[in-house]
Amino acid sequence: MTKHFILMVEDHYELASTLCEFLEEHNFVVDHARNLDVARQLLKQHPYHILLLDINLPDGTGYDLCEWLRNEQGLDLPVLMLTARDTLDDKLKGFRAGTDDYLVKPFDFNELVYRVRALIKRSLGEVSNSQIKIHDLTLDPALQQITRAGQMIDLPPIQFKLLKLLMRNSPKVLTKQEIMLELWGDEEPESDALRSHIYNLRKMVDKPFEQKLIHTVSGVGLKIAVE
Repeated sequence: MTKHFILMVEDHYELASTLCEFLEEHNFVVDHARNLDVARQLLKQHPYHILLLDINLPDGTGYDLCEWLRNEQGLDLPVLMLTARDTLDDKLKGFRAGTDDYLVKPFDFNELVYRVRALIKRSLGEVSNSQIKIHDLTLDPALQQITRAGQMIDLPPIQFKLLKLLMRNSPKVLTKQEIMLELWGDEEPESDALRSHIYNLRKMVDKPFEQKLIHTVSGVGLKIAVE
């Protein structure tokens, strides 16, 4: 089962410790930050699947971090705010700052797990089975079919998953670490496995066609887009 990575920003140590333990029992990997400064450093260094965010923090508010994440970093990472603030104004302020969901303390830990999983599935495009189309390339998740310029393309499972990941995130550049995390979770792949899959994906999706769609961004990662 693929593990998903969580950053929890919570200054209440006992609550954070209990939540981390509970989430790890449900197959999540959790990093914990007690303030905004540490949270920003971790978000710059690691790809996470979701951010669990308290509002009242020693060096600012969760609103500040959420706005920094959306406006300065341009990240669409799912954000779930966990807070004792339960007024409508507080919730609206959170949504304006860019949060995706809101859970008021005290909450049931099982409800938290369900909400986390729902947000991650939505962000990874696992909820929708609608077709994805970029230029003349179409991927149908429901039928597990790929066509380009009307020609069927048959890919093995890992390359199909890689192509779907790139297309769902287009035109965003995905880092090697982000791609490996989605393809293999915390299981270490064979040496040069990703390089080999990218090479074969290009050979099937790009080589027979004039317009190249798969692009390497030097020092950053990989994307699929029309350039």
